Amino acid sequence: MMLSTPAAGLLLILAWIYPSHEIPDETMVIGKYRTQLWDKQTSSFLPSTPGLGMHVEIKDPDTKGMDRGDGRFTFTSHTPGEHQICLHSNSTKMALFAGGKLRVHLDIQVGEHTNNYPEIAAKDKLTELQLRVRQLLDQVEQIQKEQNYQRYREERFRMTSESTNQRVLWWSIAQTLILIVTGIWQMKHLKSFFEAKKLV
Repeated sequence: MMLSTPAAGLLLILAWIYPSHEIPDETMVIGKYRTQLWDKQTSSFLPSTPGLGMHVEIKDPDTKGMDRGDGRFTFTSHTPGEHQICLHSNSTKMALFAGGKLRVHLDIQVGEHTNNYPEIAAKDKLTELQLRVRQLLDQVEQIQKEQNYQRYREERFRMTSESTNQRVLWWSIAQTLILIVTGIWQMKHLKSFFEAKKLV
């Protein structure tokens, strides 16, 4: 994934680190990023200077922030839901690059994709079949986390729906009562008006 934006006032908020825009709890996320600056002489993007980098802030659904830096971030989600990754320049000299461009290369891996299986196979001395079984077990574990998260979302949605239905019911009852009271008041008022005019 490559993002290109004017460097002055760079602020990227990426709220889609997972295809469903949300990740289950206890899921590992690894992100790697690098920046490139636009060079007007060569008309191309070149690696950025050592003083210019990115500051990464990660927010979970409870809006607890975690700060990361150095071209890489890793975190494990402790709360299911949408996680936001906010990237902005750590340089205070952005005025130097006014009118320039900054390109950000961002690579995000979620769940079982964060495992380095060749390294695991070498460390644990696993055969190809054992490694494949390990990969399948990790995938099954990730699927279970996804299912648990979908159950959690369904429960939350059901509670919201029931609460909304309850409020609509009470609102309808209140409207009906207001209409009945208004109708009774109008009938009494009209009756007294007609009696005062001696029309009845």
